[in-house]
Amino acid sequence: MTRREMLSRCAGGFGAVALAAMMADETRHAGAAELIDASPFAAKPSHFRPRAKNVIFLYMDGGPSQVDTFDPKPLLTKENGQPFKMKMERTQFNNNGNTLGSPWAFRPGGTCGTPVSDLFPFIRDCADDLCVVRSMTSAFSEHTSANFFLHTGTGQQGRPSMGAWLTYGLGSACRNLPGFVVLDGGLIPPGGLDCFNNGFLPATYQGSIFRASSQPVANIRPADADPRSQRAKLDLAAGLDDSFAQRIGHSDKIESAIANYELAYQMQSAVPELMDVSGESEATKKLYGLDAAYDKTRIYAAQCLIARRLIERGVRFVELTCPHLPGNDRWDQHGNLKKGHAENSLTVDQPIAGLIKDLKSRGLLEETLIVWAGEFGRTPFAQGGDGRDHNPYGFSIWMAGGGVKAGAIYGATDEYGYKVVANKMEMYDLHATMLYLLGIDHKRLTYRWGGRDMRLTDVHGDVIDALIA
Repeated sequence: MTRREMLSRCAGGFGAVALAAMMADETRHAGAAELIDASPFAAKPSHFRPRAKNVIFLYMDGGPSQVDTFDPKPLLTKENGQPFKMKMERTQFNNNGNTLGSPWAFRPGGTCGTPVSDLFPFIRDCADDLCVVRSMTSAFSEHTSANFFLHTGTGQQGRPSMGAWLTYGLGSACRNLPGFVVLDGGLIPPGGLDCFNNGFLPATYQGSIFRASSQPVANIRPADADPRSQRAKLDLAAGLDDSFAQRIGHSDKIESAIANYELAYQMQSAVPELMDVSGESEATKKLYGLDAAYDKTRIYAAQCLIARRLIERGVRFVELTCPHLPGNDRWDQHGNLKKGHAENSLTVDQPIAGLIKDLKSRGLLEETLIVWAGEFGRTPFAQGGDGRDHNPYGFSIWMAGGGVKAGAIYGATDEYGYKVVANKMEMYDLHATMLYLLGIDHKRLTYRWGGRDMRLTDVHGDVIDALIA
């Protein structure tokens, strides 16, 4: 047989060999029952048909004021400067002043007419996509415990975060990036990295922190110039770990280390491409505010754009923290409310609206759940003369996309915006509803630890059907 005849006869076989390899690779990552345990990142089946595939959590560190953002209270304006007429609960600093009206006007947004304050003119244009919850509550009025409660479902340190629970329950559709990514704008919340931790879940489910810049992860560049050398080292480490595991049995630390080594290897090529937004259109960059005059807006715009690129690649849970604003303490305005809230809103307003519009134009909003929330709200009476103290008794959050009811308002606070008077919603209910939208029964998503089955919602929580489209 001549060389030409051999190539002619074998040509189809080469394609079959390549196809077989690709199909085997797909099977390995499709979540076959016998391989799910072997790959903690593999996609896993949901309990029922999901409405959303991914979550983008826009965390508003410090607690935005509900009566200055999404819950207008004309009585505050009418009684501004007068003694507050409701009984005051103990506050964080107990330096309580008189009734404090909002410095910002509220205007209806979209065709639904949801009122949004002048702090958020861009988000107000997206009102038809928002489901505003005005009856959110928290069990804690101190930042650290309230942050743990919001992120992990308990006020104690060391429990798994929402992102860890979600990737544990569903795995990830992405092979070369973590399933749970935190885009750090410059502020790690009170409570620290435990807000993004895996707790008692396997270590592979902890959040990976990226910075919205060209070098988001330490050590992302390989130390070895020759990829073959690095691959050989990884194979050697995996072999040693496997040999050790066979002698001592199952070990989460060892197995997680092996999985993380391999993921880090894949990230060396995936992360630089992810963070390079030069290929995005100028219209898209402008939509998010990458050309904004305020540098903090540009930082958050990059975070929001990268969040979209992450969920496009199958990352399951993306959390964004706020940029650091010199002279302001997050959304935590115990004084100088007007300046602090104005600069925080200027930072996030255009990028968030750009994210919603961009996802919608690409057909991704319907499968992406966006959650905007802080750990609690703020008092309708002043702290001192021009601030607001912490208020866990009634505050506002909103959700968009992912199967939630668009253009809707749920719940209500009293005429001062102090306490919930209709459709009280607890943190457990928020978590249960989020999981439901992702196809998970929150009562069935459990992990055996400490002698009992643990879950994100503990022994609480109800799915709020009124929020679901």
